[in-house]
Amino acid sequence: MVWRAARAADIPPVERLLRRHVQSSMFLLGNLQDPGNGQAMDLWVRDDLSGVFGLTEAGMVLMQAPHAPAEDWQAASVMLAGRSIAGCAGNTAQLRAFLAASDLVSCPTRLDEDEPGFSLDLDQLEIPKAEQAALIPLAAAPRDLMLDWRAAYHREVLGTGADVSEEKAAQDIAGYLDRDSHRVLSIAGQPVAMTGFNAQIPEVVQIGGVYTPPDLRGRGLARLAVALHLDEARKAGAQRAVLFAASPAAARAYEAIGFRPAGSFSLVLFAPEQEVP
Repeated sequence: MVWRAARAADIPPVERLLRRHVQSSMFLLGNLQDPGNGQAMDLWVRDDLSGVFGLTEAGMVLMQAPHAPAEDWQAASVMLAGRSIAGCAGNTAQLRAFLAASDLVSCPTRLDEDEPGFSLDLDQLEIPKAEQAALIPLAAAPRDLMLDWRAAYHREVLGTGADVSEEKAAQDIAGYLDRDSHRVLSIAGQPVAMTGFNAQIPEVVQIGGVYTPPDLRGRGLARLAVALHLDEARKAGAQRAVLFAASPAAARAYEAIGFRPAGSFSLVLFAPEQEVP
């Protein structure tokens, strides 16, 4: 047997594996440590504990098996046969191998992107100078405006349909408030950008959900918001930040505060959800 269901005794070595490949493992690590908000997982491991993949309650397939050959990914798809999945996220080479092995590669999607990864040791963080800038908790920002921003993010970045983007945004904002994971940049008392961590462990944070309204873009607000949030995380003990950039403009913003390229990460969201053959 190539894969088997994970046992409690497997979790420590699995976490060590994930930390060795933390750039593309933060969703798995974060979900193992905080399985709330639909992220609890069914988890499988390779017999020798050199690989792991999971299926979250929300229907996302997550993976980290750096040396798995094609036949191992075929075996993984067998473990998922008949299950409904919303999408996949992981290291680009691994994710593409899994999709090919599971005959999901030609299924319709609302998002199918290979995105450049970036990493930053937080002692190298560069914080832009700004006047009248403050980073405030999401709870302190106008709720309706935050819902509008998140719904726009869903439509622009994740390809979510306009008919469901507001519902998805409400679910997301509620989760962010519960986890205290997101912040809002305010300039002279006006909210101008949102930033957040979509996965975190004590020593590493993963940036996600960064949004600036269209009429405020091109002013360096996103990079300032991210930098201030990372400074907060650094003071709380985090040592490293990782992310994957959704656009060249986003990549430039992150590089401006010290991030450097680090691999490739892929995100595929099916439309509609797909049953694994």
